[in-house]
Amino acid sequence: MGTKGESVQRIVAFILELDKLKGVERKTRPLGLDRFENPAEHSWQIAVLATTLASYAAEPIDLQRVVSMLLVHDIGEIDVGDTIVYAQDGIEERKAAELRAAQRICGLLPAESGEVFLSLWQEFEAGETAEARFAHAVDRATPVLLNLANNGQSWRENSIRFEQVVARNGPPIEAGCPALWTYLRARLEAARDGGWFGIQV
Repeated sequence: MGTKGESVQRIVAFILELDKLKGVERKTRPLGLDRFENPAEHSWQIAVLATTLASYAAEPIDLQRVVSMLLVHDIGEIDVGDTIVYAQDGIEERKAAELRAAQRICGLLPAESGEVFLSLWQEFEAGETAEARFAHAVDRATPVLLNLANNGQSWRENSIRFEQVVARNGPPIEAGCPALWTYLRARLEAARDGGWFGIQV
């Protein structure tokens, strides 16, 4: 098999490995469904959200870079699984495990492509560029939007308080997309008044 054939084979192996994301459960349910969503669905949805909200980004962004980043930002969950964003125990160990997973999965690709995807994954994790900040904003916003549309489903089920949601999501969303946080904050306050949050025990 020639070089091109080998490269195509490695790309196919990478794409088939990504299919495993469909079997990872998150903590939020898709609207109208009893099952939990998976990171593949989540990544698609936030890529679309980023595309539609690009003009509201806090800073000028390269949208193609943002979308590419969002499509690979959760690939480490193939090996590590998903943990609710409010969990803080063992976060350093988890981040190290996700990096190893991203390196393994990107290593399936031809070297140059693998380096590009791993670099995008690392840029998202670092959260230091305008693109990464905007990507973080839409990533954090989507579970909030789903919970607001689902009467606080995962907040209630996991005993998540209003203060936790605001503290964990407010800063990154506001930093990357201030208009989106203004929109969400008002609706979160209404949800609090409606008793949609869990009670910590």
